Amino acid sequence: MIAITTNHELYQKMWGVKQKSAFQKMPENASPVSEWYKGRSVFITGGSGFMGKVMVEKLLYSCPDLKNIYLLLRTKRGKTPQQRIEDMFKLPMFERLRQSQPDAMKKIVPVSGDVNTDCLGLKSSDLELLVEEVSVVFHMAATLKLDAKLRDAVDQNTAGTARVIDVSKKMKHLAAFAHYSTAFCSADVAEFEERVYEAKDDPRDVIDICSWLNPEALDLATPAIIAPHPNTYTYTKRLAENLVADEKDNIPVCIIRPSIVIPSVKEPVPGWVDSLNGPIGLIAGAGKGVIRSMHCRGENKGQFIPVDYAINAGICIAYLVGTKQTKQDEVPVYNLTTDAKISITYREILDEGRKIIYDYPFEMQVWYPDGDIRSSKFIHNLFSIFFHWIPAILIDMIMLICGQKTFMLRIQKKIYDGLNLLQFFSVRDWVFRSENFLDLPNHLTEADIKKFPILEMASVQDYMLAALLGARQYTLKEDLSSLPRCRRKQKVLYVIHKLCVYGFYFYIFYLLSCYFSWVKIIYDLMKTSLGYIPLVGSLITVSQE
Repeated sequence: MIAITTNHELYQKMWGVKQKSAFQKMPENASPVSEWYKGRSVFITGGSGFMGKVMVEKLLYSCPDLKNIYLLLRTKRGKTPQQRIEDMFKLPMFERLRQSQPDAMKKIVPVSGDVNTDCLGLKSSDLELLVEEVSVVFHMAATLKLDAKLRDAVDQNTAGTARVIDVSKKMKHLAAFAHYSTAFCSADVAEFEERVYEAKDDPRDVIDICSWLNPEALDLATPAIIAPHPNTYTYTKRLAENLVADEKDNIPVCIIRPSIVIPSVKEPVPGWVDSLNGPIGLIAGAGKGVIRSMHCRGENKGQFIPVDYAINAGICIAYLVGTKQTKQDEVPVYNLTTDAKISITYREILDEGRKIIYDYPFEMQVWYPDGDIRSSKFIHNLFSIFFHWIPAILIDMIMLICGQKTFMLRIQKKIYDGLNLLQFFSVRDWVFRSENFLDLPNHLTEADIKKFPILEMASVQDYMLAALLGARQYTLKEDLSSLPRCRRKQKVLYVIHKLCVYGFYFYIFYLLSCYFSWVKIIYDLMKTSLGYIPLVGSLITVSQE
């Protein structure tokens, strides 16, 4: 077992540098990308999200001469945009920035507004500021809910993109408009290339229909409208891409399509993640023993991109667009997938992840983490009944008897709905073409490749360890000092798990012995043999009484 107490020690192991070097001010290397951002102001939507925060940190850290970053933020949970920025800057991911550039936060300028509002809800003074100052736009705001109602998804992902475009077209010095989409808006395409695919519906017609159609009627019509897309998220993101592509001759646009975004490889700290969306939620659920089965084809390749690589790629792509190094007669599109460089199947991910979870268990495990993926929907449903629903009912019954609030059935309902939504992605073998993305380093200098890495990977084992420790610390807020206690608890759960499993099989054998004489002979021999084991023998004696 590797003795690692912090992710900074893991950083040293993975990259061969001392911990303190990660927080020293970067040397003034000749970096054309950093130089291009010098004196520029950047406008970011979705800057408070998982990817958005990494974008903010990376721009401030690696482009120290950047003028300002304008973040579109709304008041949330009683906190003003400025208070939200102050809270954000206290996160562990900003540690190296706080040490190397203590005044960097002053460059983050909150702009009160919302993509769901006309003209982004901007005050006239803020709009004028953006028009005069901004030269780079990163549009990252989106609803990630796969089960969002069509009206909400269209308003946020499609109409929201249209509103950001309308504001961006007014900017006097706009050099690059980078739209973050998704590689999975390709439900109807067998091999997804790096080009814009025309949607079957006109985006603005869909926006208009959703604005006036009765909500109940819209909900009923949603499956027919979005087909062949499995959910409103991929459908509305495809529509948004068409809106961006339509502006090719008006503003310098590009489309960036990350695949499944996973914890960071290296920056701002190894394994950074602060959201339970996607794989991290599944890992947490499985690691705590709650998720015991998932419908997935283990032989399929995982389509992932670490968050720091997705952000570094976006920064460099905007630079290429701004310096007119991309093709001018078409919309530059980049599929951010790493399977061409590192091919790993879901089965391999599960096997490696299980080893790490056993060595670095989560807190509050409800059962020994021994779940699995199953390619058969029938077998998965069978396991779900016995290992998801029945245990949830029993736990809630115990809570009810003890006069406590029930919770397990509610959790299992969310897990059931979430797993059903993910099945479309987990049982299909996705094929992406990523030539533009893989070719990015050929357009960068050595200094920029080093400063903005996009394809440099440590070993899969080291990365997954960093990712799981990151999820444990940053998302679940579980201190690594609790690991010895969690390991002891997991050993106890292992014994209980094995006793229950073999006890169940023994009981089934007993029932069969009541009807088949040859089974009874074998059952009696087993019972006699097991009786010599002290603890097991006592249990058998008690059961017979």
